[in-house]
Formats: sequence, C-alpha cells, structure tokens
Amino acid sequence: MELMDWKNGAHGHKFIASFSGGKDSVLALYKAMKVGEGIGLIVMMEEKGKRSRSHGMPPELIHAQAKSIGLPVYTAAASWNDYEKEFTTLLEKAKKRGAEVLVTGDLDMPAHGCWHEKVTKNAGLKLGMPLWEMNHLEAVEEFINLGFITIIVTVNLSLGMREDDLGRTLTHDYVKELIARGIDPCGEGGEFHTTVIDGPIFKHPISIRKCEIIKDGEYVFLPLELE
Repeated sequence: MELMDWKNGAHGHKFIASFSGGKDSVLALYKAMKVGEGIGLIVMMEEKGKRSRSHGMPPELIHAQAKSIGLPVYTAAASWNDYEKEFTTLLEKAKKRGAEVLVTGDLDMPAHGCWHEKVTKNAGLKLGMPLWEMNHLEAVEEFINLGFITIIVTVNLSLGMREDDLGRTLTHDYVKELIARGIDPCGEGGEFHTTVIDGPIFKHPISIRKCEIIKDGEYVFLPLELE
C-alpha cells in the first residue's frame, strides 16, 4: 500500500476525503487541509439516498457542512452489495479532477490489508490517514482544544451508552465522564457517533434542529435537520 507519510510527505498533495460529518473525519480533514489541497468530500448514501450510510445524516445537513467548509460533495447511493463499486467510481472521478490521495479518519485501521488500501490501489490513489495510531484520548482532546463543536447523534445501549447521551456536546468534562463509564472517548468500538456543527474549518456554524428520537434495538438515534 502507498500509505502517505503524513508528517513528511503530504505537503502540496491534492486529496479527496472520506467524510461522515463526525468528529474523526472532520479532524482528519482539518489536518489534511493544513498540508494539502482538498478537492472534495466523499459521502456514501443509503440505497434511497435519504440518509448517509455511516452516520444517518440527511443530504441537506451534509451539504450544509460541505458548503461551510468550502468543498464540493462527491456522493452516491449504494447498498452494501455495490458499496465498493460505487465508492471506487467516486475515487476515479476525483482522480480525474486532480486527486492524488484519499484521506480517511481511521485511528486503528491496520497498515496493510484494510479495505481502504484495496480501493485506493484500484483507483490509483495513495492513502492518507492523519489520525492513524493516535492515542484515542489525545485525538479527542485535540479536537476539542481546536474549537470544534460536535454532538452525540447515535448511541449503542449495549456498550454503556444511554439515551440521555443523545444531543450532548463533546467537552473535556463529558469525555472524562465517558472514560469513567468505561467508554472509549473516540467511540471506536461503535459506542456512539457524532455530528460536527462548527469549528476552525467551518466558515459559519451549522444551525440544526433536534428531531424525535428513534429506537432500533440496541441503537438509539437523534435525527438532525437544518433550521
């Protein structure tokens, strides 16, 4: 795999970023924008195109984030069966427009044999993981210290999260609380997902409205809409 040396070899490269709208992808994007030139954000949607595949966000909210950041959205609706094909097609489109690197927000992805390695190789791109092997607490603390604002939008009740965690803002005190409850502060075990609504790469905050909570087995969701 051509894994980008992020500290020494990424300067000046054009990149496309895999984007969920959550804290890890936003922090990775922030770091990538410091050294390279972003040409767009890849967001995969569910089959009907009404919600994002990763964090269940509506298209309007995704586009509001992208507009505030100042990057276009590369998007496709896909089932799990054709996800790889559609994702690779977006990478190929980005490459034709100058992208050299795919940036992802993975912290614990293996250096070799990961899915992103496969798709970037097929598309002729390098892989950049600015958060790779970061300490989870340090990653969250850096995110908060930079001034990003993110709220909890999905929780897994079987992994120590509670319904009243939904809608809470990620702060240093809240991170301490999560750790005390035995929860990974990055939610890397699937404990929770977030949506970022403001921060240093946003030209303006995203005004959102919290909708009615949805329960689906061990998962509980807080849908968001633009105000």
